[in-house]
Amino acid sequence: MKSLGTNWFIEGSIDFEHKKYILLDYLQEINRHFDRSRLYPNLTDLIFHYNNLLDFKHNKTVLQQAFPQRLTKADIEALKLTYQKIVEDDATMREIENIISYSLQKMDPAIQTGKEIYDFVESRLSIDPIGLVPLMPYNGYFSLRNGNERTNWVYEYQITIFENKDDKFRGINVQFVDTYTQSITNTPEALKLQLINQRKHLANPALYYVSSDISFPLEQTLLPVAKRSLVKYISNAA
Repeated sequence: MKSLGTNWFIEGSIDFEHKKYILLDYLQEINRHFDRSRLYPNLTDLIFHYNNLLDFKHNKTVLQQAFPQRLTKADIEALKLTYQKIVEDDATMREIENIISYSLQKMDPAIQTGKEIYDFVESRLSIDPIGLVPLMPYNGYFSLRNGNERTNWVYEYQITIFENKDDKFRGINVQFVDTYTQSITNTPEALKLQLINQRKHLANPALYYVSSDISFPLEQTLLPVAKRSLVKYISNAA
């Protein structure tokens, strides 16, 4: 997909019409993906750029102390910024403000569309534990079925907890294990026994059967939404 640089709105020529063209071209592709219910990485990328603009806007008074300078290079890994002197600071800042205001206004409807698609996909998911759930269900497996497809995708998951000074957050790491064709005899219950027998590193794993009643793009939509929904389900049940 077409992407925007982290600091696209202040890199190169700071010209409203030029930045408008770049933004609209980017949003056109984002919306093409959304029209096909392809959420990721498009929605994540869009929200990142939206928040990046807000951060710049809210910290403008601090950043203005560094002007007249213009961000020309970003070393994200090292978090180092280099600056190049510019002329007419006030005029440049006004142009940047116009670019940011316009961009936020245009990005917001696309984000809302993405969130509506996400909510719809989540509403079509069901999550069922298979057999007994261990007291600490933060490592285990889930079987993912996409609509009426008989093929199930099996993943091992690990839920991680990280925190900042204000709150705790949960994330999930997944690893593809295998696929199996669901049938009268080849059931999620049979799958759990097979996993226990063949994968000894988890002696008493949890297994969740995650299914949607409508087919969605697997990698771009169903799997990312299923992962987040599973984290929410386990967190609420724990």
